[in-house]
Amino acid sequence: MTRPILEVEDLHVHFPTPRGPVKAVDGVSFSVQPGERLGLIGESGSGKSTIALAVMRLIKPPGEIVDGRILLDGTDLLDLSEEEMRRRRLSEIALVTQGAMNSLNPVIRIRPQLMDGLRAHGLKLSKQGAEARLAELLRSVELEPEVADLFPHQLSGGMKQRVCIATAISLKPKVIIADEPTSALDVVIQQRVMLTLRRVQDELGAAVILIGHDMGLMAQFAQRVAVMRAGQLIEVNSVQEIFARPQHPYTRLLMESLPSFERTGTLLSQIVAKDPAAGVAAEIEIAR
Repeated sequence: MTRPILEVEDLHVHFPTPRGPVKAVDGVSFSVQPGERLGLIGESGSGKSTIALAVMRLIKPPGEIVDGRILLDGTDLLDLSEEEMRRRRLSEIALVTQGAMNSLNPVIRIRPQLMDGLRAHGLKLSKQGAEARLAELLRSVELEPEVADLFPHQLSGGMKQRVCIATAISLKPKVIIADEPTSALDVVIQQRVMLTLRRVQDELGAAVILIGHDMGLMAQFAQRVAVMRAGQLIEVNSVQEIFARPQHPYTRLLMESLPSFERTGTLLSQIVAKDPAAGVAAEIEIAR
């Protein structure tokens, strides 16, 4: 078996409060193989996005990574200096953030925003070479080169998200973290964005961590799924097993939350009807 491209070991991220630390990530461990698609799901506040920021070394004070290791291709990112980590962002590991409009500067055209990352990593191109590189990047995410001349507000939500994907793949990273890349998009555009992400991933051979709570997208995109709750990883399995035979009561609740024309009643009543023992366990977990 090949060595994982990304390994997260016993990761702890805390935010201090007057009543003690809030454990946003509490002892999380997982790994991602080269070219693999891992889905990270859970309710809002479960710690999914905090994991993404921690892996990118973007946790801001008062938040702190208090323990753990984050190995990217064998190198512990937590041991690197700020400058060394800056060089690895985008070139080896990239983040597609939640909400494309928040990632793009509204008063700057797309061209200089795409070029910023390339220049920051010392890539020197002639004017003609830069135009060719930008055109190639935009076409790779199914956008016309003319998009480079537009401001973000002149683009649709799906186009803005594909610009963010183009930025993320501009230096051909080994790992792409996509934090709810289809939030606030309609279902048709969601599908197009996910197809674009899948295609560019295949072209690069990169691993992808898809963060979200849309079960439909996870079922279509992910190969393995990791379930988060209250800062902890409670279940990791293949997407087929997670949907067909979820083991943890909370995971069962998530699966039961999927819309159905056949089921009625509350989620808990459905679980109790199918398996009384699981229903009791689910009540205990929810109470916690």
